[in-house]
Amino acid sequence: MSDRYAKYDKLKFDYPADRVLRITFDRPETFNSVDAETHTQMTDMWIDIDRDPDINSVIVTGAGKAFSAGGDFSLIENMIGNSHEIMKTWKEAKDLVYNIINCNKPIISAINGPAAGAGLVVAILADISIAGKKAKIVDGHPRLGVAAGDVAAIIWPLLTSMAKAKYYLMTCKPVSGEEAERIGLVSMCVEDDELQQIALDTAVELANGSQSAIRWTKYSLNNWLRQAGPIFDASTALEMLGFMSEDVKEGVLSHREKRAPNFRKDCPL
Repeated sequence: MSDRYAKYDKLKFDYPADRVLRITFDRPETFNSVDAETHTQMTDMWIDIDRDPDINSVIVTGAGKAFSAGGDFSLIENMIGNSHEIMKTWKEAKDLVYNIINCNKPIISAINGPAAGAGLVVAILADISIAGKKAKIVDGHPRLGVAAGDVAAIIWPLLTSMAKAKYYLMTCKPVSGEEAERIGLVSMCVEDDELQQIALDTAVELANGSQSAIRWTKYSLNNWLRQAGPIFDASTALEMLGFMSEDVKEGVLSHREKRAPNFRKDCPL
């Protein structure tokens, strides 16, 4: 393993083929949940990937039965009412999205099992997203008591439609791999036992293609996302504002107690 990625010790890196880098969320005992350190590393690593002259494509997947369950409760609870931690996480949340958008290498996500939160950012912001049939995609922010931020506003309406985006983002309904393909949320859905090989075959094909043509195509298409930057910035700001509210406290507590939340019935805004 190149020393370039040695500092990212919360994630697993390997090279399954020539000029192909694979990144694995590697906390299977917690369904690959993301703690504060992992969140920082998965934000910063894209800058090194962009500058790496030895790779041409990237695969991202999860160890075990999940892609990534998103931010763990320790990360969330440390943010509640803590303006410094909220600002830190807000900056990282924005940097994560923009770093992926601006990374010159094509990114392929192999979505195995549940994908939520920060993990879902990588899963559906990838240039080619491949879901297994057992994939379970969910943006659960409103169920937690905060606005759907992360990558929701910048890409869900573009991939699906405004109607579908509002339905799934406001209700927090899970989306299966097959349904995600049907509504355009992912590039394709495949059999679970074929997922990793298809992802690898796709990465190898891209690694062996014209790098200028592929990278410039990605850059051009991602201008659709760049022009939605103000929408994205507002959505993440509103998400972070929610971490100062009483609702997020109730959301986390209800998750821990495995019950339905009892949120306030009114909101002045």
